[in-house]
Amino acid sequence: MTVRVDSTLSKGLSVIEALAAEPKGIGVSELSRNLELTKSNTFRLLQTLIVSGYVRQDQNKQYFATMKSWKIGQMIMEKLDLPRLSISQMQYLSSITGEAVYLSVLDGLSTLYIEKIESTKGIRTYTPKGGNAPIHCVATGKALLAFHYDTLRDKLIGNLDLYTDKTITTIDALDEEVDRIKNQGYAVDRGEYRAEVLSIAAPVFSANKEVIAAIGISAPALNVSEEDITKMSHDVFQAAQSLSNTLKNM
Repeated sequence: MTVRVDSTLSKGLSVIEALAAEPKGIGVSELSRNLELTKSNTFRLLQTLIVSGYVRQDQNKQYFATMKSWKIGQMIMEKLDLPRLSISQMQYLSSITGEAVYLSVLDGLSTLYIEKIESTKGIRTYTPKGGNAPIHCVATGKALLAFHYDTLRDKLIGNLDLYTDKTITTIDALDEEVDRIKNQGYAVDRGEYRAEVLSIAAPVFSANKEVIAAIGISAPALNVSEEDITKMSHDVFQAAQSLSNTLKNM
């Protein structure tokens, strides 16, 4: 079956996508060249998108994407059933580690556990589904925090409570930890919230490249060697990437 594509709609969507990638704006001539469209066609598309609220023009005749596309994306994301979409990757992590697996989202300065799979081991950790933990000292929290740090950093100053002798309690140390998480792509908690518990987590990205969740594992520290941490960090990172790709392709 041959699908007929509305060329005007397709071109309009291409304009929005191109503008979204240009934070400093772009002129109609450059935009038309980039999209291989005529200048007149590009101009008409831009005017239509301005009327529809998807594009704006500044005093220098530069065009920008508005927040309308983002708002639509947010409405779609709010309707996504993240636990359902995540369960296959969570089951995968559970099968290869035997440890508790969690899916978390931001909840103020805490991480909220919205789904979990229990450990299959005799000695295990326990945090209930629907439970919270401080964002600065568990792995899922730190994975979320690292990619929302611009908006959360100031709020954490004076709120870095001490839980164990490994808890990060200064903003300078947290700055360094956030840089490390962003560089390696995952977070590790080596007993920062509960001394006997180790956790590893990685961020989950939406289609618009925003971190909307974190997936991770939690284990009794005595179960985990340094070699285990290296392997499980890789496994968690791969699971988070696979889930991110699922959301990207929706």
